[in-house]
Amino acid sequence: MSEIGIAVDPSPALRPQLTVLPGRVVTLRPFDRAAHAEALYQATHGPEMEDQWRYMSEGPFAVRADFDAAIDRNAVSTDPLFFAIVDNATGLAVGQASYLRIEPRHRVIEVGNIIFTPALQRSSGATEAMYLMARHAFEDLGYRRYEWKCNALNQPSRRAALRLGFVFEGVFRQHMIIKGRNRDTAWFAMLDSEWPLRRANFERWLAPSNFDSAGRQILSLSSLNGNVSPKTSSAPFR
Repeated sequence: MSEIGIAVDPSPALRPQLTVLPGRVVTLRPFDRAAHAEALYQATHGPEMEDQWRYMSEGPFAVRADFDAAIDRNAVSTDPLFFAIVDNATGLAVGQASYLRIEPRHRVIEVGNIIFTPALQRSSGATEAMYLMARHAFEDLGYRRYEWKCNALNQPSRRAALRLGFVFEGVFRQHMIIKGRNRDTAWFAMLDSEWPLRRANFERWLAPSNFDSAGRQILSLSSLNGNVSPKTSSAPFR
């Protein structure tokens, strides 16, 4: 008899809802234009910020009204389900992320539509936000596969996926047309069987003891997740 795959619990995962995911440095909150739009717009628009939108499906926005309309659409969307990433110290929105391609029946969910403002980039808050979303997906909602996809040309996103503990699975050629251009898509995933170790690595990296008096990391997350040779490092976050 040919193999057809191991038997698994067929119970569906829960569909994510608008909720608050609190962390030590940042908190993920449902999108609210009044609370979040001004800070996000100011931090993501201007001539020096255009590269930030290069691989996004929309943006940058020519006028503020278009940006506000996008925020309003995202606030009521259920797939993607958007969150604002709010800095706990300032109360300002410093980024966004979403769950998308949500398949409770197969217990598969993706993280994407990620924007980190300069205040959040290469910070512990950026990593904490990704940890909070992964933990919620696996532990609260019951997903067995957590995906990360990006334009195959987007090298920073590909490096980020590996650093966070996702496994590269290949490239889907001519997968999409984005802003009138071809997109080959690089696929990464993390499984529920891998999550306990990934969680331990996240928490070890995020611990205050992993940062020196200048706020520099001591042990990199890449080394904890096995993507580079383990070693002590005071370099910027990797």
